[in-house]
Amino acid sequence: MCSRLDELRNKQVVCVHTGDVLGYVSDIEFDISDGKLCSLVIYGKSRAFGLLGKYQDIIIPWEDIELIGAQTVLVKNSSSFCKK
Repeated sequence: MCSRLDELRNKQVVCVHTGDVLGYVSDIEFDISDGKLCSLVIYGKSRAFGLLGKYQDIIIPWEDIELIGAQTVLVKNSSSFCKK
């Protein structure tokens, strides 16, 4: 299945094990040397209209992605994701 980057953005990300909605795909990280996708990034939501900053971004490694569907991305265990 082929997909463009703009089709991947704004897909809902759901944890398979817990059913939690983690957010929406905001960005991706890829390795320039071999052109492989490394991870998906979900930007943190703003707190109090941005006055108190924002929550941490969630980085989902490619190995934790189970399925990329038409409207959602299913991922494995949400507790192992890197937040920065």
